Amino acid sequence: MTSATQATNKTFDEIAIGDSSQYVREVTEREVQLFAAVSGDHNPVHLDASYAASTQFGEQIAHGMLTGAFVSAAIATELPGPGSIYLGQNLQFRAPVLLGDTITVNLEVTGKHDSRPWVTIACTVTNQHDKVVAKGEASVMAPTVKETVTLVAPPPIHFG
Repeated sequence: MTSATQATNKTFDEIAIGDSSQYVREVTEREVQLFAAVSGDHNPVHLDASYAASTQFGEQIAHGMLTGAFVSAAIATELPGPGSIYLGQNLQFRAPVLLGDTITVNLEVTGKHDSRPWVTIACTVTNQHDKVVAKGEASVMAPTVKETVTLVAPPPIHFG
């Protein structure tokens, strides 16, 4: 059975500089494993607890780009929301994201471009200790048509 929620976008005309939103997510070992499978990044610091224990981190960490994917999810579902087109991103990783961390993606509109429906969004990702783990800026084409869509959870993934 799949679960569904509704998401309503904010159109370019509705967006104002200073608008903000948050997206919260717990980072699980399963998500890290799935990201490794999909991306092909099998670095043992993400997947092998024994190896990771011998690194500067002392334990397994999430892929940096998994954090980036959570920024993408925040843009797609929160601000501007459905119908957004991700044009670009700069993102600096400031601290490791550990398995079990709860991260918060904070988005804030810092610019609007009059000639096209593009917005600039400051992106700051913090963990449950309010430590910045990633920071950057996204360029996004905002939707021009107001819509509410159903976000359907993907089907379960089985490896075998």
